[in-house]
Parts: sequence; structure tokens; C-alpha cells
Amino acid sequence: MAELVYRPVVGFARTLFKAWDLKIDCQGSENIPRSGGAVLVSNHISYLDFVFNGLAALPQKRLVRFMAKESVFRHRVSGPLMRGMKHIPVDRARGEAAYEHALRSLRSGEIVGVFPEATISQSFTLKSFKSGAARMAQEAGVPLIPMAVWGTQRLWTKGHPRNFKRSHTPVTIRVGEAIEASKDKYAGAITRQLRERVQELLEAAQRAYPVRPKGPDDTWWMPAHLGGTAPTPEQVRQAEAL
Repeated sequence: MAELVYRPVVGFARTLFKAWDLKIDCQGSENIPRSGGAVLVSNHISYLDFVFNGLAALPQKRLVRFMAKESVFRHRVSGPLMRGMKHIPVDRARGEAAYEHALRSLRSGEIVGVFPEATISQSFTLKSFKSGAARMAQEAGVPLIPMAVWGTQRLWTKGHPRNFKRSHTPVTIRVGEAIEASKDKYAGAITRQLRERVQELLEAAQRAYPVRPKGPDDTWWMPAHLGGTAPTPEQVRQAEAL
């Protein structure tokens, strides 16, 4: 079936990124299979992560169908685009429908994108992973592809204004080797392995990131354990409990 929406949106995104003069460093795209189903799993630090996750698959000539909250599909602007790109709506009160939709996509040879942290990490560290990605990969008989993005939080993240200026912002992407989702393993064990690999890729992306905060007023995008002023995971949990 022709991609009448997805490919023009990709072209538009590339034009925007060029206008913003983003410095995108993507390594490991060859780990994304050129054919067949797979579950692409990433950390989540920005509202734009799915765009950069999708870009990482383009060298392999693949388009990714992302699982996203259902409210995005009801928005008057994003809704038609999300539906046209065949992304997968997730109603958290009835998640089984999205799960079955994702399985059908995987079995038909699609790549499905998942953020197993479920929500943006305001500490910019990895939160705990839900096991849905591993269970889907097991049931569909497809591999898990771990990846990590860094720098996207400087463009648009929760609790901070958008920065869509020509700011030369670097974005670093690292894609890891496939992880087999064997059916004779517990989904929890595969999920732990997956999280460890994403953590390794995230640390690699952070080490490769070419800039550091410019001064005390520019440390918000760095996690506390790296000397930044982003809230710690514990501080985020306390704030969410209030």
C-alpha cells in the first residue's frame, strides 16, 4: 500500500531539521532489519523522540509504526497525520486492543516502535520498563531492537519551553544489535536485558554528545548524576505523588 502520508511527513521533518540546523549523529542503523517485523525500543526524554527513532530506520528503507496515547489521534492536527502514518493508538484503560493491533502489524512484517517507560522521563534517566514490548516480540516471533536518543530534550520536553530556533542543537542516536525474544524465557528477564542494553546505548550517546552546558543557567537538560540540575528520579516521584 502506498505511503501517501508518511513519506511526505518524513520529507517535511527533514526540511525542518535542516532549517533548525540540527547536528544529527546516528550510528547503528544497520542493526534495523531491512525486512520482517521487529519491535524498536527506545528511551523517552522528549515529545519528538518518535521522529528521531523513525529517522534511524530510514537508511534501511523502513517506516516505523509507533504506539502512542489515544488522545494524540483525536487532536485536530496530529490526529489525521497519526492515522495516515498507520501509528497505533493506545487507550490505557483498554490496552489489549492496542496490543492486538501491534501484534497484527508485527506479524505482517512491520516495525513497531515502543517506549517501554510509557511516559517522558523528567530526570532524563531510564525509568523502569514495562514488559509489553518483550511480550509482543515473543508472541509475534520477532526481535527487539534497542536504541537510545540524547539531546532531543533540549528541543522539546515536559516542563520546558520548545526550542525550535536555528540553534545547531546536536542529537545523538545509537541503535544496538537485535535481542532475541525467546519464547522459553520469562518476559521479565528479557525486559531486564533490554533495559540494560538501552542503558548502555544511552551512556554511549551521552559520551559521544559534542557539547556540555554553557553555564549555570544551561544545566537543566543534564541529569543530576552527570552534574546537571534535572530532578533526580526520586524527586520526580515525590512531585508526582503530591
